[in-house]
Amino acid sequence: MDVIDVWTGRRANALQLALRLSNEAFATKLGTATRTVAKWSAQPDVEPLSELQQALDTLLYQAPGPVQARFALILQRSQEAVSEPNEVSPETVEAELKIAADPHVSAALEWLDHRAGWAPGTSRRKVATKIATTDLRSLQDLGQQRRRVDRQQLAVALGEYYSAGIAGFGTYGSTYEDDQTIQTSILTQERWLDLASPLEAHHDNLELTDSSTETVMEVDDLIAGAAASRLAESLAVGARIIDAPLYRLTHIDITPGHIGGTVGLTTFVQYALTMDLLEGECVDALATGKPVAPNALPLRDKLLPHLTSVLDTGSRICAGGALALCAIARPSGRSRRAKPDYLLLVQERSGRVLNASRRLAVIPKCFHQPLTDYADDAQVGATLRREMEEELFGREDADGTVGTIRHADPMHWSRLSEPMRWLVDNSDQSQWRMECTGFGLNLVSGNFEFASLIVIHDEDFWEQYGGYIAANWESDGLRQYSSLDRERVTKLIGDPAWSNEGVFALLQGIRRLKEVGGDRVDLPTIGWEIN
Repeated sequence: MDVIDVWTGRRANALQLALRLSNEAFATKLGTATRTVAKWSAQPDVEPLSELQQALDTLLYQAPGPVQARFALILQRSQEAVSEPNEVSPETVEAELKIAADPHVSAALEWLDHRAGWAPGTSRRKVATKIATTDLRSLQDLGQQRRRVDRQQLAVALGEYYSAGIAGFGTYGSTYEDDQTIQTSILTQERWLDLASPLEAHHDNLELTDSSTETVMEVDDLIAGAAASRLAESLAVGARIIDAPLYRLTHIDITPGHIGGTVGLTTFVQYALTMDLLEGECVDALATGKPVAPNALPLRDKLLPHLTSVLDTGSRICAGGALALCAIARPSGRSRRAKPDYLLLVQERSGRVLNASRRLAVIPKCFHQPLTDYADDAQVGATLRREMEEELFGREDADGTVGTIRHADPMHWSRLSEPMRWLVDNSDQSQWRMECTGFGLNLVSGNFEFASLIVIHDEDFWEQYGGYIAANWESDGLRQYSSLDRERVTKLIGDPAWSNEGVFALLQGIRRLKEVGGDRVDLPTIGWEIN
């Protein structure tokens, strides 16, 4: 442990960052005023009073080992920056301190240095410099331009980029209410649609075959530069970067009623700093009027140049997830409902998420990733059940992005929320079902997408647990739709704010719900076509 001879404002600020405390919380720990803590940030060379020197000694001595190690790292970087006053601006020093305090960002920077062949600390300095020189107003203006690029524009542009097709495959399109059409960027084939595959044993059989998380993938200067810019922009706008293991698809074997294939492991950092760069490149080109075509998108030309590379999931990082239209039976007699129906839930994605930010999506929507049992969690249903707990029923201890998962079995019956216990105890398909309705590969970043439907037929569930349902931090809010309100659902389908994978899951879910929902359903007729 570092021994501090004399505490200064800079050293106290380093301890505050290591503890990840606000000014108010840090002041409370030390028994001083918040303005005193704020003064240390403004005057890094000031020496606190003797009683605060002792309080800081005690706080450092009592801190857990990881906090002490983080303090030493932050302090070292702060001193390095101060020793080069002509080369490092105060804004860059502040950015480096914030970066050092976040272990997920530090992991991303370490990975980038290693894979790009840079000396340790290079990516940290590059990202800190970019943050310090970023004009937030210009970044906000660019964000508005990006949000004007809708799902249809993206789908059409990618369809033109990948105009050289492969027999039997095409992008998912839909017709609804006779004359209205939708085109998506989801590459699929006929046998991958209308699967009606129960997400349970004997039907849901993805298998983990490679437990290594290190994916061999070249990271040249082009990719490394774009990755550093992505990190800097994400940190500048306050997006959350959480490194965690993800499943990557290595082989797929899907037929109606059955999900098979193999997965390996990667990490979110590896995905976010490679394949996930492709969406930003394409959206920025559309937002600024640049061409979206081969030889005009250097990252896409390198990482995902043709449909053969899209389908060859085993030779690249093919991460992805599961997303489900959620339909919950409700009785009649409440509000304006004269007949029993299904409540359909749609979320507006938060600006703090890196994927489908500020887009419409079904809920739950999630990356397919392990929790604690990497073999069993490879089943798609395992991910959806966990995400129901996290995104719908408020289980923060099942959310790996909030903190470390410490329980051996977070989905053990004794730890489940009350709504999930009800679902586990009432598992007959006449009461509720969870099915995969379609599969495809998203041309945006090459992701795999398992479109699904969660439908709860027993209206007792809503009566008992409707008040438990609340979106988590990944969503800015929930919208409710009735399965009997054909007009509103028709307008919802045509909303340009949908992500491509989101509208794919919505359309496939509606198709299946019309088959199993009986008199509770009066939804638009959905037809699909492969273009």
